[in-house]
Amino acid sequence: MGKSSKDKRDAYYRLAKEQGWRARSAFKLLQLDEEFDLFANVSRVVDLCAAPGSWSQVLSRVLIKGEKFGRTAWQDREAQLRRQMLGVFPEALGEADVERNLRPPREEEEEETSRPRGNVKIVAIDLQPISPLAGITMLRADITHPATVPLLLSALDPGYDAATAGAQASHPVDLVLSDGAPDVTGLHDLDIYVQSQLLFAALNLALCVLRPGGKFVAKIFRGRNVDVLYAQLKIFFEKVVVAKPRSSRASSVEAFVVCLNFRPPVGFRASLEEPLGVGRRMDMMVKEREMQLLVVAEAAMQNTATGTWDCTRPVSNLGDDRVTEMEVYDETYDENDDVRGNARNTRWIAPFIACGDLSAFDSDASYQLPEDHVSLDPVQPPIAPPYKRAIEMRASQSKASR
Repeated sequence: MGKSSKDKRDAYYRLAKEQGWRARSAFKLLQLDEEFDLFANVSRVVDLCAAPGSWSQVLSRVLIKGEKFGRTAWQDREAQLRRQMLGVFPEALGEADVERNLRPPREEEEEETSRPRGNVKIVAIDLQPISPLAGITMLRADITHPATVPLLLSALDPGYDAATAGAQASHPVDLVLSDGAPDVTGLHDLDIYVQSQLLFAALNLALCVLRPGGKFVAKIFRGRNVDVLYAQLKIFFEKVVVAKPRSSRASSVEAFVVCLNFRPPVGFRASLEEPLGVGRRMDMMVKEREMQLLVVAEAAMQNTATGTWDCTRPVSNLGDDRVTEMEVYDETYDENDDVRGNARNTRWIAPFIACGDLSAFDSDASYQLPEDHVSLDPVQPPIAPPYKRAIEMRASQSKASR
């Protein structure tokens, strides 16, 4: 967690230390889970760019220790509230319904849900060293280097043989997470580009280890042309949503792209020799996926200025009641472009939603501390922080000046 005064005023910074999390980013994953139920039917996970280990800590406490956070904790609170309300108004339901809803959970059920699981496999990767966590395999490696993929596959499956298996996992994983971000420069276009390349590196690893139907969650910087990246992710996943957790500062351009139901194109096989994001391979895959998409009927849209109806903008609702996915055509399109061989410009707009309870803390607000507040130390100080060398140089300079 940060050391600046802004971080210390942040409610999530203090709340993370009170609840025993290594960093405030743990709340981002928990709020994403509340919305998308990321941990449902998940037992094998890869956590990329994991330092200082807050997301791995969430995985350890939820999947291995069986603690309840995120979606599961919210459902338990709803069930408890429902029992309280039915206790006040028992006449609202029949006798059988009242007995079923008012009955407290049995001890066997509580033990079953909170019992530690032994079939969970979690691998965390980062360039920085990470303090050990229960049940987590730590790897110190660079996710942008091709040699990291065989190292990851060996950690997932001890019997992995690169000569026979290639770049594919013999036992694929259910979920791949990436909370990594480059050191920002303040030049937004450059930061967005570097972040997109980091996301491509995480996606290349995910394609090698994800099972069909798996999930992929990664941090992304929203920019002017970031919708192109969303459309590229749509090639491999049935549903792509951009989410902004409440614990993520509204003043930050960061968001999280949540990709659900991994479904690679027919005949696709992950290749370390031709990684995604390099060369023309991605453009060829985009064209192949467009040929496989369903044809959507045109929907008439009324022009409010002229009162006429425009039927040139097909709109498709893919089953989500809250958002509508649209294909937006370029207004400067000329019919003669088809004759000249120029394709119509099409942009796919990803759904954008906010995660987290509205009653939760606002990450951009400052809250008054109670009088008996005691400042706590970080749960896990960094082992080898990037600023460690600068501190040592400053200390040596101060000694020399005395």
